[in-house]
Amino acid sequence: MLEIPSYFQRLYTAEEIDKRVGELAAQINRDYARRKVHLVCVMRGATVFMADLVRKLDLEVTYDYICVHSYESSSSSGVVRLSKDLDENVESRHVIVVEDIIDSGLTLNYIKENLQSRKPASMALCTLLDRPHRRKIDLSLDYVGFVIPDKFVVGYGLDFEQKWRQLPDIWAIN
Repeated sequence: MLEIPSYFQRLYTAEEIDKRVGELAAQINRDYARRKVHLVCVMRGATVFMADLVRKLDLEVTYDYICVHSYESSSSSGVVRLSKDLDENVESRHVIVVEDIIDSGLTLNYIKENLQSRKPASMALCTLLDRPHRRKIDLSLDYVGFVIPDKFVVGYGLDFEQKWRQLPDIWAIN
């Protein structure tokens, strides 16, 4: 079993996360009743969240992946780079961007502008974690799992230098 360092502080248990993901899915199910949705997962951190979310949706769902980078180690570089584009066309589709965490907002704003230029029928923004204390760009988020304190977090897909993604809980690194 993986030993959790003593300087980690648990923020959310796997059970709390599962419950909140279910609540987000129920809200999306209501908002998109009888419509097809196309999820755009922001790699890599959001893959665990999206996998759990998609299994709780009672809608016709397709999904794709996009990969952008703005982080180097634990701080944002401020420059956003697209390293993997979508494989499918999103024109005239109801798109929900699924992100793990929103910090400065630079990455999500880049993705939002990029996808809006492709003329989707609608676009919504869904994040598991929102850390508004670091926001540099005003964003309107449609679905938010948890608002978290200004701490660096790992687990449930989130990493520090590619470590700790596999933890079922979300932990703050003190």
